[in-house]
Amino acid sequence: MLFAAYAATLGVDAAGRSDYAGAEPHFLLAAASLADGGDLDLADEYAEGVGDEWAPAGGAPANEQRSERDSSGERRNGALRTDGRVVGGRLVEPHGIGFGLLLAPAYALGGATLVVVLLAAVAALAFVLAAALARRVVPDPWATWAALLTGLSPPALAHSTAVLPALTASALLAGAALCALSVRERPLMRRAYVGAALLALLPWLDPWLLVPAAPVAVLLARWTARRGRTLVAFGTVELQLASLVFYVALNNRLYGGFTPLAVGADPVTGAASAGDYAERLPRLAELFLHRDVGLLRWAPLLALAFLGAWLLWRSRRERLARIVAEQRDAEHAAFLALAVCAGQVAVAVFASRSLAGPWFPATQLVAALPCAVPLVAWGLRHAPRAGVALGALTLGASAWLALTASWAPPDSDAPWGPLVEAWPWGAACTLVALFGFAWWRRRRELRL
Repeated sequence: MLFAAYAATLGVDAAGRSDYAGAEPHFLLAAASLADGGDLDLADEYAEGVGDEWAPAGGAPANEQRSERDSSGERRNGALRTDGRVVGGRLVEPHGIGFGLLLAPAYALGGATLVVVLLAAVAALAFVLAAALARRVVPDPWATWAALLTGLSPPALAHSTAVLPALTASALLAGAALCALSVRERPLMRRAYVGAALLALLPWLDPWLLVPAAPVAVLLARWTARRGRTLVAFGTVELQLASLVFYVALNNRLYGGFTPLAVGADPVTGAASAGDYAERLPRLAELFLHRDVGLLRWAPLLALAFLGAWLLWRSRRERLARIVAEQRDAEHAAFLALAVCAGQVAVAVFASRSLAGPWFPATQLVAALPCAVPLVAWGLRHAPRAGVALGALTLGASAWLALTASWAPPDSDAPWGPLVEAWPWGAACTLVALFGFAWWRRRRELRL
């Protein structure tokens, strides 16, 4: 069902009249270089105008925006400019080799169209894994509905066919989390190593993914060791470290630094001092409540993730796991999901150069969307009526955007219409009302 929905959005423009926006043409260019030439030197591709058909055209056909190029292959006044530089005689860009390697076989077989179809399938798989993860916290139908509604939210739809590594990374994170939880129940060696292998692939897609992957890696090794498989636990750590060492060595040779970001803008994060990072703390609120780039503006359903986090805190505070044995397993699954989401939020707040740009709002959080599903499912089970209302708003926003707008970024009042002018105060009041209702309901249960 999700794959069908994602495939149906292929006709929605990314920006203006262009099918691709932001970094998407650069990832496609890397895939083309690997598929056709077997290397990452993009100078030939820029010289031949391979990326012209993918470049954001700004309303004019790409072939009308050709321009002269300098010796490095960079356009001087064209639609697509390289964001990298020449290192060791090769023109390379700060997007890494991993995602390009993943896309190269599909590009060689069917071009950019097959690449997009493949990514839609991977995105659908990510939310299937999210449903399996949510079932470790709450039973069906809450787990499945939470995964389905989150998978049909505007951020998921916008990124399902975007040539970006976010949802591919989310599938790896969700799969690794499932392996870690499986090892906690039954320490099979194959599950432990599959989880470690999934984690080992993440930095190849984006080095910042090491942050949300860290709690999964730690708990995978800890739970494996505590079940009497100490050597296997060391093996999982060794596998990840070996991949990381090779990653650093290869990047040092190709990009002249520990990560591909070494050939991009300096400083990497756009912040040069502790004071600059401190000034980014308001992003914690903007990521969720800002009228234009806030996640809850476009996907109100995800407010239930905050309720799920509060339910986890309350469950641990009241020591419910001592009374209900199954609650302990649910708490561990919810905690792992929350830790992944918290890591991704930290990256978005402190490592992102900007929250706004030629991409769909809250794109910095998309890699954690499947891992947010268990928390959403817990909140949905606890407040089903509020969940139905928020889910309807979210689906309405998706339909509105798919029919009337482009993705990067959308110019729309969805899903609030005229009420969008009251944002973000309306969103803050909604969150307060949601938590107030949950608190009142809990007090009533205690009195009974």
